[in-house]
Amino acid sequence: MRLATIRDGGRTRAVRIDGDEAVDLDASDVGEVLAGAGWRARAERAEGRRRPVAGLDYAPLITRPDKIICVGLNYRSHIVEMGRELPAHPTLFAKYRQVLIGAYDDIVLPAVSECVDWEAELAVVIGARARHVDRGAAAAAIAGWSVLNDVSVRDYQRRTLQWLQGKTFEATTPLGPHLVSTDESPGPARDIRCEVNGEVMQHADTGDLLFDPAALVSYLSSILTLEPGDVIATGTPGGVGEARTPPRYLADGDVVVTRIDGVGECRNRCRKEILA
Repeated sequence: MRLATIRDGGRTRAVRIDGDEAVDLDASDVGEVLAGAGWRARAERAEGRRRPVAGLDYAPLITRPDKIICVGLNYRSHIVEMGRELPAHPTLFAKYRQVLIGAYDDIVLPAVSECVDWEAELAVVIGARARHVDRGAAAAAIAGWSVLNDVSVRDYQRRTLQWLQGKTFEATTPLGPHLVSTDESPGPARDIRCEVNGEVMQHADTGDLLFDPAALVSYLSSILTLEPGDVIATGTPGGVGEARTPPRYLADGDVVVTRIDGVGECRNRCRKEILA
């Protein structure tokens, strides 16, 4: 099953994707769907308004997540290119929901920086409350997968040992277009890539993850309660612009394509912020 959140007449609606048709669900976004008891069965049975998939205006998959938790240094290839040791525990930071954009929306390049970088990531979306869960229960708490790009403002990120300020600039992080449920696609191992203006910058397999989705959910649940609709960005593989010689960053007009096999694709044009 594939679910999405679309814009429709000034509001957002959750839909189920049935081939070339989208079926309206009785919810404002996918997060609201996941918050309901028995969400899988209700979403599968729903028979709301049908509309063509072609031309849908995708909003962020989850419009108001309670938490966006991100994992740094989680692909072995990326850890090596950044000159780091393999961590014993996940490296965590967070984003706020203002960062999120739809799968085809513009990425806003902040006016205050010329060092904006790409980071293709598999997003894990939580479908059931999880607290102090083992790997088995953690896997069962995952609703499904989506595509995310953890666009990072590197000069701000480097200002201190804490990464938050470089990771949560407004309107920088595409999420979507679909939630692919675990019953359709149970295994997390898949091809992931990022292209900028048609040039492949990152290409890896999510099997290179140091901490896999179930391990991350279990670990995070020991810290705080994960809620339906929470998003976990699982980390990025090697090939980021910051690690190149010389470093390479995104510019106004660049097109960033983030693609994960069996999950979907985000395609976003970069637009430089203009201060009034």
